[in-house]
Amino acid sequence: MTTPGDEGRTELAWREIVEHYGERPVLHDDEAAETREPATAPDGIEDVEELDDAEDREDEIPAVERFHPPAAPPFPVPRTWQRGVAWSGILVAPALALVIGLFSFYVHPLVGWGLVIWFVGGFLYLVREMPRAPRDPWDDGSRI
Repeated sequence: MTTPGDEGRTELAWREIVEHYGERPVLHDDEAAETREPATAPDGIEDVEELDDAEDREDEIPAVERFHPPAAPPFPVPRTWQRGVAWSGILVAPALALVIGLFSFYVHPLVGWGLVIWFVGGFLYLVREMPRAPRDPWDDGSRI
């Protein structure tokens, strides 16, 4: 917390730092203003702006030498339905089994085994699709 007297001391300390910071360059504005000459156009050109436009046209790069980036690679085709079935096997199958067990619904034993197979199959599929190599900790996903 600052007190009212601290603001003045802070301002003085700041000015002292600025005044004693390194050497200051000496600028001679009077000499620079005297050596400048007004812009004149060469013979045959009436206006200085025409000269500037002519210089700008010379700096243009021909269309042949411009950079054309290579074509982007195609997007990979996602396997959404396989992953959807696998994730629903992981999440929905146990939830259905829990509901069936809590409310004591009678279902055919093949339905119960089907839920178990759905869960185990989805889990194994997701494990198989995981990347084999460890992820680079510095990889942020950008591509150059």
